[in-house]
Amino acid sequence: MDLRSLQKPLKEQYRADPRASQITIRATGGQRDVPVACSVDIGRAAYRAGAHAGVGGDGTSACSGDLLLGALAACAQITCQMVAAAMGLPVERIQVAVEGGLDLRGTLGISKEVPVGFESIQIHFDVAAPNATPEQLRGLREKTEQYCVVMQTLLRPPKIQTEWAYQHSSAT
Repeated sequence: MDLRSLQKPLKEQYRADPRASQITIRATGGQRDVPVACSVDIGRAAYRAGAHAGVGGDGTSACSGDLLLGALAACAQITCQMVAAAMGLPVERIQVAVEGGLDLRGTLGISKEVPVGFESIQIHFDVAAPNATPEQLRGLREKTEQYCVVMQTLLRPPKIQTEWAYQHSSAT
């Protein structure tokens, strides 16, 4: 696949009309029959998600932490592959593994001193490119980390706004 020719008309379009490059991605969670599970619809596919076994889920579905780390792994993997292709860097293998550590006492409200959420996330890139120079590998790393959307979002969190709509009965 020639990535440059694939992206060329897109880049030209976005340069000519910057508004065309602005997209919105949506995901919707829907209630299931138990309070520890939901469905997540991203418009092209729906997934079953559930609470982690450590907070009362049955452990049979991906928890939200799995989905977050999975999104990071997918983004890092695809970005690295695309950067290598754009650089013309021949690689035999690119594999990305992501893991995150958190203390469930925060999520369960057991300790106010323990943060809710991941305290650390590690991304391990395993790249086999035997003919690459150190400069090429440095460029691969720099550009992958620079252009990985999920990694950059986690490093520089966006402003998050919440909106709630309530339906309730006014029984007297």
